[in-house]
Amino acid sequence: MAEITASLVKELRDRTGAGMMECKKALQEANGDLAEAEVVLRKRGIAAAAKKATRATRQGLIGSFQSEDGKLGVLVEVNCESDFVARNEEFQAMVAHLSRQVAESGPYGAGEAGIAQLLEQPYIADPSVSVGQLIANSIAKIGENQGVARISRFAVGETGTSANGGLGIYIHPGAQLGVLVELSAEKPETTATADFDELTKDLAMQIAAADPQYIRKEDVDEAALAREKDIQRGRALAEGKPEKMVDRIVEGRMAKFYEEICLLEQPFVKENSLTISQLITQKSSSLGDTLQVVRFSRFKVGDTLPPAGESTEE
Repeated sequence: MAEITASLVKELRDRTGAGMMECKKALQEANGDLAEAEVVLRKRGIAAAAKKATRATRQGLIGSFQSEDGKLGVLVEVNCESDFVARNEEFQAMVAHLSRQVAESGPYGAGEAGIAQLLEQPYIADPSVSVGQLIANSIAKIGENQGVARISRFAVGETGTSANGGLGIYIHPGAQLGVLVELSAEKPETTATADFDELTKDLAMQIAAADPQYIRKEDVDEAALAREKDIQRGRALAEGKPEKMVDRIVEGRMAKFYEEICLLEQPFVKENSLTISQLITQKSSSLGDTLQVVRFSRFKVGDTLPPAGESTEE
């Protein structure tokens, strides 16, 4: 049996972040072989992570990354169980690294497929482990379940729209809420102006504050539209409104519905006398260009989880 020295235990602990006793046991099992002992700890870490994998992760952070030219942007939501872990410097560093990794290693598939693709990749800050292994090791070290909940990666022009656009990113203080929005232009020089940059930031803040579900009225799902009209018709009749007035009442209430869920119909949070559509029209006129919102993502920590009463937390 090889001698397990304190310096050897410390070196393994520095490499893995595992506890002193766990490192000593792993080195004993590996007969003093540092690399093999690290493998032992990783295997145990994955096992430990699996035990915690069903526990609800209602805290976390929204990470972001934007390329220097402003043409590529990323949002990543990484969840954990407690606010204490979300404030941990190592956890925050991991979220930052994963945001850059998504930017540099994409594009990714949609939804769960994209996350699975990310988890299989070598971790950008330590290619000796995959992203999945990194998270498993972090779970074992910190003692809380963690996971990537969502990723969003926009590259200007990839949807077939103008390649002259730009991106706006907003991360609310505390990093519990983040927005990524793409704005297109027709002229390349437009995107270099302060007005264009200001507009992308204003749009991102608008989306963060007002939580639109669609860009424009025409985008609203037909089923959702029919359901809302039926609700408003039933409400009007229940209020005793005359049958001949119901259609007009429903039309008025649908305007309010659109204002709540469609970005272009919303009042601008910085100037309520303007709608977002009017704001974009004003900016387009002053810049001598045609500006359009292409798409957006809005991440709020915990939005992907079931209600607390339906948690699988042990």
